[in-house]
Amino acid sequence: MKKQAGIDWKSIFSFPYILYTLLGSLISVIALDGFLIPNGFVDGGVTAVSIIFEKAFLIHISIWLIVINIPFVYIGYRLVGKTFAVQSMIAILVTAGLMLIIRVPVITEDKLLMASFGGFLMGLGIGLVIRGGGVVDGLEIIAHYTKKRVGFTTSEIIMVFNSLVIIGAAVEFGHEAAMYSILVYYIAMKTSDYVVDGIEEFTSLSIVSKKDQEVKSLVVNEFGKAITVYKGERGYLPSSYHLKYDCDIVVAVVTRLEIHRIKQKVVQIDPDAFFFVQSIKEVRGSYLRHHDRSN
Repeated sequence: MKKQAGIDWKSIFSFPYILYTLLGSLISVIALDGFLIPNGFVDGGVTAVSIIFEKAFLIHISIWLIVINIPFVYIGYRLVGKTFAVQSMIAILVTAGLMLIIRVPVITEDKLLMASFGGFLMGLGIGLVIRGGGVVDGLEIIAHYTKKRVGFTTSEIIMVFNSLVIIGAAVEFGHEAAMYSILVYYIAMKTSDYVVDGIEEFTSLSIVSKKDQEVKSLVVNEFGKAITVYKGERGYLPSSYHLKYDCDIVVAVVTRLEIHRIKQKVVQIDPDAFFFVQSIKEVRGSYLRHHDRSN
């Protein structure tokens, strides 16, 4: 185990972290108190287990949020670092504290609305806390840790864990609440993804065209995007396998909002152009610096 770096107190007391943590925790409490807990709906992860345990053992959810998350925070400390562990523990304590002092009235009796808006608000709150640098739910930490031990992917581990949680919700709250909980979990997951990645999540767009020089000029000069060029071959079609041609494969990192416009322009140059799109989690380096200068 490599030596842990010290705690970055500047990050912990930074305005963005404090804002994201307070706002995310407050929204999570509104989702839990005003939408999910009154109906026995769960969203997956530690929060869901805490809701089930509150009902089963009649101990306030704030206690369970802290107790169940402690092992996960420790694992985060070992895997990620001290600063992350401190930020996560602060977010968990703030959420638990707000659960004790805030009482949110039930806004609607419609269960579909409760599940939809409860999932949306829960995902929004979780996403904001993650944007700040911490977590309020340690499931993804343990999923990463377990992946190294048993060989399953993070998605598979989360799916198995949340499947058990949904079964627990069905036993404790009934099958109808469990079915609504699946809707809550899906909406919360998608919302948190948008909050963390943003509407302009980066995507890799690859273009194979016989007019590759014109495509390169279009992407760079008209759309202002940096490109990477791979030397390749096009052809090898089922009806003419023996035919092949040298070409430049143009790869650009773009946002989801730009993909359609670029494809439309490329098709005007070459109606037979071939595209493939890949989602990417992170972009660093000279591209971002170029992107910042161009905006």
